[in-house]
Amino acid sequence: MLSIARSELIQIFRNRSVLITSFVMPLAISTFFVYQHEVFTKIGSLGYIAAIVMFTVCAFGLYTSAVTTLASRRQNLFLKRLRSTAAGDASILAGLVLPVTVISLVQVAVIMIVLGTITDTPANVALLVVAVLASVAMMIGLGLATAGLTNSPEHAQVTTLPVSLGVIAVASWVGISGTDELTLLKRLLPGGSATELAVNAWNGGVAVTDSLLLLAPTLAWVVVAVVLATRLFRWEPRR
Repeated sequence: MLSIARSELIQIFRNRSVLITSFVMPLAISTFFVYQHEVFTKIGSLGYIAAIVMFTVCAFGLYTSAVTTLASRRQNLFLKRLRSTAAGDASILAGLVLPVTVISLVQVAVIMIVLGTITDTPANVALLVVAVLASVAMMIGLGLATAGLTNSPEHAQVTTLPVSLGVIAVASWVGISGTDELTLLKRLLPGGSATELAVNAWNGGVAVTDSLLLLAPTLAWVVVAVVLATRLFRWEPRR
């Protein structure tokens, strides 16, 4: 797995288009939110900024990159070559998505540390970490499922748009308006409960036990995404 991840990391840094669209752009957008934190705090809250930063990086940096990577490796028959080795399917997938996952986690951590340094620190750091990890797991699962519908890296620019824009729209909706109205709908939409969890973790004022219940919809989406991935992702046959 680690050898696959090392090779994939090298390929990422050699591909300028992937670096710009999947890592530089999310980082630039997140930096803008942090720089204009006073404006966005008036619109929502610091928790809203944390949530939108989290999903900007996860949607474009992690999800889109994972789909593009898997589609590309299948198209150039790299998956077929990997499946002719002794590596198991889980190790292959983990190795392919590990680099983009680590890079995205580092990006989120750095941006939130900067946000907490120039504003107020989160009320519950541990709960915020849980929200980030749950969101990352959900986006990886959705990435594997979407890769099953994606024929090429170019096709990924189309297939990833609905989920990418959708989760960011949900995060903005929930982060700004809260969940006092249409509570069930907002929490069941992908990213809704994770956004509320991140907002609660940063702003405080909500019991930890109540916030942890918000993990249920996000984990349910993880399960749904994994089930879809097992049905949609097309493996090259082993030789």
